Amino acid sequence: MPELPDIVVYLEALERRAVGHTLERLRLASPAVLRTYDPPFDAVQGRVLRELRRIGKRLVFDFGDELFLVIHLMIAGRLQWKEGRVGIPKKVGLAALEFDDGTLILTEQGTKRRAGIWVIAGEENLSAENRGGVEPLHVKRDEFERALTSENRTLKRALTDPRLFSGIGNSYSDEILWAAQLSPVSRTRQLSSEQIDRLHEATISQLDHWTQVLRTQVADGWPTKVTAFRPEMAVHGKFGEPCPRCGTKVQRIVYADNETNYCPTCQTGGKLLADRSLSRLLKEDWPQSLEELEELKSR
Repeated sequence: MPELPDIVVYLEALERRAVGHTLERLRLASPAVLRTYDPPFDAVQGRVLRELRRIGKRLVFDFGDELFLVIHLMIAGRLQWKEGRVGIPKKVGLAALEFDDGTLILTEQGTKRRAGIWVIAGEENLSAENRGGVEPLHVKRDEFERALTSENRTLKRALTDPRLFSGIGNSYSDEILWAAQLSPVSRTRQLSSEQIDRLHEATISQLDHWTQVLRTQVADGWPTKVTAFRPEMAVHGKFGEPCPRCGTKVQRIVYADNETNYCPTCQTGGKLLADRSLSRLLKEDWPQSLEELEELKSR
């Protein structure tokens, strides 16, 4: 799922191309991509795009007079910019926003159609799309602690909860926790003041770092490689590879469609975190350390 750095870079690329230009036509490959009916989807047609902004992982197009179009990319949604007027790609194409200087295409890989478009009238109705999380790049330390400890949850769940923090997902939460040298399953209300300091600093530094990395890669072009897995990442998607800090093999916890990656040495004191599916299978034989894991593999 595109997260805060990806959304910021999308918006910056769009601002260079679409702000100040007229949306001549909104075309939908299927009515299912449109999640609202009032105002009608064609209410934005013929209007000049005044401003772009972000609400969490949502892209907001401001057409003035409190009329907005919102796109949520969900997990597999992506945006393409094409010069001139182009058709909506078959199979993966969901919608086309046809501006007077080019076309923004919304695509989504896979069979599950989760990405969507909302046409919203009124700032009050737009604010309903805000899940309430603090802005992690600008949040002060005390406000960060209040959000973090508002519920006693694991750090991974807290960082990725949009009600607590805006725009952080599976990928960058792994990188943040690695940078802070904290376990993804530590409880938020059991952290020391020094650990909260580290987490606050790591959240800002990692999100800022990755935003700058993506800006540099895109330059004046268009972000075509929006992915959750980047070769420069320390632990996310690096299962079995050496931690860049200590050299220990990165481990993971797999659940549903996601996984959490972490370094046992840097983050969990050498302890292996129980993978639900494997620990259920192995029960009392679940390895408690890297040494036990390697011994189990050699049997």
